Amino acid sequence: MIKSPEKLADSTIQFSAPVTAHSPELQQLFDFIALGASERDRDRILPFDVVELIRRSRLGALRIPVAEGGAGSSARELFEVVIRLGDADPNVAHIVRNHFSVTERILRSERTQRNRRWLKAVIDGAIIGLASTELEVKRSGGGQVVNTKLIPDGDGYRLNGMKYYSTGSLYADLIFVRVLTPDDATAFILIPTNREGIELVDDWDGFGQRLTGTGTTTFTNVHVEADEVILDTDTDKDNLPYNIVPQLFLTAINAGIIRSVLRDAINLVHKRPRTFYHAVAEQAADDPLLQQTIGQISANAFAAEAIVLAAANALDRLPAAKAQGEEAETAAALGASLSAAKAKLVVDELALRSATLLFEVGGASTTKKSSNLDRHWRNARTLASHNPSHFKARAIGDYEINGTPLPMRGFF
Repeated sequence: MIKSPEKLADSTIQFSAPVTAHSPELQQLFDFIALGASERDRDRILPFDVVELIRRSRLGALRIPVAEGGAGSSARELFEVVIRLGDADPNVAHIVRNHFSVTERILRSERTQRNRRWLKAVIDGAIIGLASTELEVKRSGGGQVVNTKLIPDGDGYRLNGMKYYSTGSLYADLIFVRVLTPDDATAFILIPTNREGIELVDDWDGFGQRLTGTGTTTFTNVHVEADEVILDTDTDKDNLPYNIVPQLFLTAINAGIIRSVLRDAINLVHKRPRTFYHAVAEQAADDPLLQQTIGQISANAFAAEAIVLAAANALDRLPAAKAQGEEAETAAALGASLSAAKAKLVVDELALRSATLLFEVGGASTTKKSSNLDRHWRNARTLASHNPSHFKARAIGDYEINGTPLPMRGFF
């Protein structure tokens, strides 16, 4: 049974350190998050308190090996958790997407002093955000850095520039930023969000995923230490050719949304005081058409979860492939990227279809703003729009027909 927020706040969840994918207190946390999700979405209440609970739970250390102080979860277990969190609140799940993406990069890299330092911060509860995209880039194949540049300053640098789509950074302790070096090479930096000169602005005005802090980040003469800069040539930089985790993460959130839609659909049927004019049963719960609709949503939820977890299994095969050499690792990464791309095409459709079927269950009364049931479709549509399906489908088709590898980075 789900506790009320008041009772949960009074008792305070006692987290193990850190929580594992199967910790009972993790489900307790997700139940609490779910209780306030609709209200937060409807009234645009930023979930700083929820993120603080996640910080306390040290959920962000889920993938860090036990020997290093983390929970030691597999990729499949991570995505099981993402689906559950997407079910509870897709905004909150999206907030931590970049955290797990960056943490995964560090985990795949050599354990240098700075990588150990960053992993220790995560183990202690730190959450990582991202600032990569610049709106000034207009060329096809975009994503280039054009105005966020490091300037030499003593033993370190100063950073000036502006980013957009800084998802999660509003709530984060560290921020992962793509920059230009003084010689115009692309690099990344990982620095604290509270450093002087960093301004995080909540100006995201999308119709869905309203609470993710996906807005503008401005850097004004920000100090950057030399060892906070990750160059392409650094030995402790992750060089996996495909960026799989952030892509599959969005798909997993959509799978979680379908589970939430199913729960709301069942509640609608049980709460309906009357049924449709042409219904063949007096009680909504006995209406075969409503039963059929609920059954379809349930099947969609099952299929979406199974598809996401099958793709996650491909990620779990990467370490063994890496041990066999670069060629084997690249082939395994391509396979994992293909799985994630195929999963997106199917799961996004299932999520949007399920969110629409919800209104077939409830009828016109469910379109009331107070019910906020349209949040499921809005959030699923926004998540699906992050990486255009037609580009994914074309690339998959080119691979199947001509053996052309998927594009590296970007949407893959």
